[in-house]
Amino acid sequence: MKNDKVRVVITNSQNKIRIPTGMRMLIRRACTAVLRMEEFDADAEISVTFVDNDEIKKLNAQYRDKDTATDVLSFPMGENGVYDTNLDTGAKILGDVVISLEKATEQADLYGHSLEREVGYLTVHSVLHLLGYDHMEPLEKVRMREKEEAVMKQLGLEITLAYTVDE
Repeated sequence: MKNDKVRVVITNSQNKIRIPTGMRMLIRRACTAVLRMEEFDADAEISVTFVDNDEIKKLNAQYRDKDTATDVLSFPMGENGVYDTNLDTGAKILGDVVISLEKATEQADLYGHSLEREVGYLTVHSVLHLLGYDHMEPLEKVRMREKEEAVMKQLGLEITLAYTVDE
């Protein structure tokens, strides 16, 4: 990923939580850091949308059959490393990340860290999903956690053990 470009389109579709200064830059840095770590060797496009709990609950019900608000949803556009290409730019379209800023704020308070750290983590986690990582099996979960922690460290965001949640 030497000279490859990463285009991150960020949309705010909620009005409950003010987006802190620097949050958009953090998201771009998180996306780029994951792609660099994974040695993604092409221009890439990722869409990140901020929503509230009501909206993410609707999406979670529609796409995952779960009638509850969640923190983040990932909608990968590729499969097995094959992605659609934006014909105008030649970039690989990795997919969409939807973050409930309301839920992220609740979790930051719950875990005792900053909203920036929470959104950074959710972005890293979700971009790994866009690249095909999952955490359904114990070994996959460990592998994904190691990658998340490596990127979070690179971004200068503290690692906490609060994320070891049994699902």
